[in-house]
Amino acid sequence: MTTATNESPDHVTRTMLMRAPLARVWAALTDHATFGTWFRARLDRPFAVGATVTGNITHCGFEHVRFLAEVVAIDPPTRFAFRWHPYAVDPAVDYSTEPKTLVEFALSEEPGGTRVTVTESGFAQLPPGRRELAFRMNDEGWSGQLRNLVAHVEG
Repeated sequence: MTTATNESPDHVTRTMLMRAPLARVWAALTDHATFGTWFRARLDRPFAVGATVTGNITHCGFEHVRFLAEVVAIDPPTRFAFRWHPYAVDPAVDYSTEPKTLVEFALSEEPGGTRVTVTESGFAQLPPGRRELAFRMNDEGWSGQLRNLVAHVEG
C-alpha cells in the first residue's frame, strides 16, 4: 500500500511496505548499479557520502535527462539521502544555480517485510516558476518509483 502525505507544499512523502528483507531493499537503494536498474538510470559511480553521482536516465522519453545527485547520507541499513534538482528535464535550462531538494529513504523492518518511506523536501526554495510543476511531477514520480522498487525487490 502506498500512502501520500503532503502537509505542506514543501515536501512529498510516500510509504510502502515491501515483502522483502531489509538487506535486499537496502542493497537495491544503495548499490548504484541496482539503483539504476529499478530507477531507470545508468549511473557512473558508486554512492558515497560527499560524492556526486551522475548518469543518464534510461526511462523511455526521458533519455535526454541527466541524473545528478550529491550523496549526503548512507546510514546502513536504515537511511540513504541525496540532494538533486527536482524535475530538471528541460535540456535548454541551466538548473545549476537553483537550490536542490533533499531526497531521504528511511527503512524499517516490519512483520512481513520492510517499510520504505521516501521524503523529498525543499520545494519551497525553488524558483516560483518551477516550484509547482516540480512538486506535482515528483509527487507523482515517487509513487511510480516505489512501484519500480517493489517489483525489483519482490521479483
